[in-house]
Amino acid sequence: MIAAKLIEDTARELMARAAIDIPATAREREQNRLAHFVLTEMERNWDIATADRRPMCADTGLPRYYVRAGNEAQVEGGFVALERALRRATADATATIPLRPNRVHPLTRVDYNNNVGAHAPEVTYAFEPGADWIDVTTVHKGGLFGSDYRMLFPADGVGGIKRFFVDTLVQFGKRGLACQPAIMGVGIGGAKDTCVRLGKEAACLRTVGSRHPDPAVARLEADLTALGNYVGIGAMGFAGTSHTGGMPVGIHAFCLSSRRATARMHADGRVEFRSDPKWFTDYYRREGME
Repeated sequence: MIAAKLIEDTARELMARAAIDIPATAREREQNRLAHFVLTEMERNWDIATADRRPMCADTGLPRYYVRAGNEAQVEGGFVALERALRRATADATATIPLRPNRVHPLTRVDYNNNVGAHAPEVTYAFEPGADWIDVTTVHKGGLFGSDYRMLFPADGVGGIKRFFVDTLVQFGKRGLACQPAIMGVGIGGAKDTCVRLGKEAACLRTVGSRHPDPAVARLEADLTALGNYVGIGAMGFAGTSHTGGMPVGIHAFCLSSRRATARMHADGRVEFRSDPKWFTDYYRREGME
């Protein structure tokens, strides 16, 4: 039985790690002088944030959770207790880290100053057979950070996907909808909400440089990465090469800082923190009947 208090304490720690700590950047690979300078200054800011244990960016986005539950996992009080623990952790972290309280009522603009509200924080679930643990990944994703959707015709093919991808990158750069260099996630297929959700998960939960196990999809990923770098929108909109990245297609941009953190909780009280959410498992990508 996984204690609700363990979930709350772990989620609170994940909130801090996601807001403060970052993975490695592409600074050493950046050849443009001005873009390299910007990335260097960004890393200095991250170092200061880590030393002071303060958020790396004033805009801490909209906190959300991705929960992967083993099929044999049991939570004290059930999954309602898990969600209550995540909401308490969010409110507490907003006050103590602190996080910027970005959640308001969409019509009245009422702000409870704790990032908690209707459907907030969002909790997305996935499951894994033959496991008794629970993974929780915290993500801080800016609400204004770019996303787009287009319903292509099947005849548009891969070329249509590439055109939409490049159009989106250019528009994001011109309109300031993504803090460059951004991590780009692309979701293809399904209903509109499905491809948009997959694009968000790809941007927020996959590690930079990973490739899809399907060779055809992996080739498209490589082509999109090359196209993204060719566009030439570098750090903070300056020229550069540091990018990561019918027939419905959803595209999401995620902060270079990759503001996320993951922990696996066990019934015996053990907690294992890691940087890779490992969200896209073989079971998650399964096809056909089982």
